[in-house]
Amino acid sequence: MAGAKGASKEPLDPVSQNKIFCETIRKELRCQRLHTEYTVNPLLKVHTLTGKPMSWHDNLEEPADAKFLKIIHHAALEPTKKYTEPQTESQEIGWYSTPLISINRNDKRLYFPSRSTEITQYMAAMWRLKEMTKDKR
Repeated sequence: MAGAKGASKEPLDPVSQNKIFCETIRKELRCQRLHTEYTVNPLLKVHTLTGKPMSWHDNLEEPADAKFLKIIHHAALEPTKKYTEPQTESQEIGWYSTPLISINRNDKRLYFPSRSTEITQYMAAMWRLKEMTKDKR
């Protein structure tokens, strides 16, 4: 960066190349961790495959692992049952889905059912007739 734009670099001698290589290995080893415990990712859905019908080892019944089943069932739950609060900002929308007030269908101020008039009944009959003629073609 300090040199001019068209300046050629001199090739590195073997000692400098070895220093760069050792530094690279040291950085890689610093970030690596040895994982010895493996579990199922609870965020992914598990798809089971059927075994071969004539295979004797696929037909043996194995006892169910309670811890594994608990992880799988927990992963299949909806987020409101998994967590006490939303984990992302997009989960905040609709997190509290219980209505603030109960619906009173007798209260005309808050309840607006769809009503049909003569015109809407006539148009509904016309649409049904149109669908029937289209099906006959």
